[in-house]
Amino acid sequence: DLYRKVFVFRKDPSDAYVVLRARLEQPLQNFTVCLRSYTDLTRPHSLFSYATKAQDNEILLFKPKPEEYRFYVGGKFVTFRVPEGRRDWEHVCASWESATGIAEFWLNGKPWPRKGLQRGYTVGATAAILLGQEQDSFGGGFDLYNSFSGELTDVYLWDTGLSPDKMRAAFLSLRLPPALLAWKSLSYEVKGDVVVKPRLRE
Repeated sequence: DLYRKVFVFRKDPSDAYVVLRARLEQPLQNFTVCLRSYTDLTRPHSLFSYATKAQDNEILLFKPKPEEYRFYVGGKFVTFRVPEGRRDWEHVCASWESATGIAEFWLNGKPWPRKGLQRGYTVGATAAILLGQEQDSFGGGFDLYNSFSGELTDVYLWDTGLSPDKMRAAFLSLRLPPALLAWKSLSYEVKGDVVVKPRLRE
């Protein structure tokens, strides 16, 4: 149970990462991924990387610069422009549904204008899911200058699109529906220089 704990990625740039194990029974037609990050990086960095053997950027949350997030599904991406952070924790949720191709992006509990992405696509189930690196091949192919350095917490993946109420609940760390990946019951393995520490503040 990682309640009130964080992963600290200590080095910059770094070859470290965390492998997450999700119980995926079938391919995803819908999903939501949420996480909270704290960093002073201004270079590009990966937050959440979900790769299959067929597609290295099956699901990717990537921050190319401080005022931009990129959300990938099946190798294609949409860009969400955000105010440059005040060097504080940032909570992001990204959701996608195949039927409409609608991509939603929430930052600190607020929705951004929705965009279209990969309508009719299906996300593969046999996945390597990593925090801290961007995969260019299944489970590997890292570019150190896309690595994450800083603190990550509250990582979740659901096989549904969350309702607006639940998106806000995720931001506020309230009760959430059962997830494929849940911070409070996370199955993970640390590779390299990542330390689990208590959160410094709420």
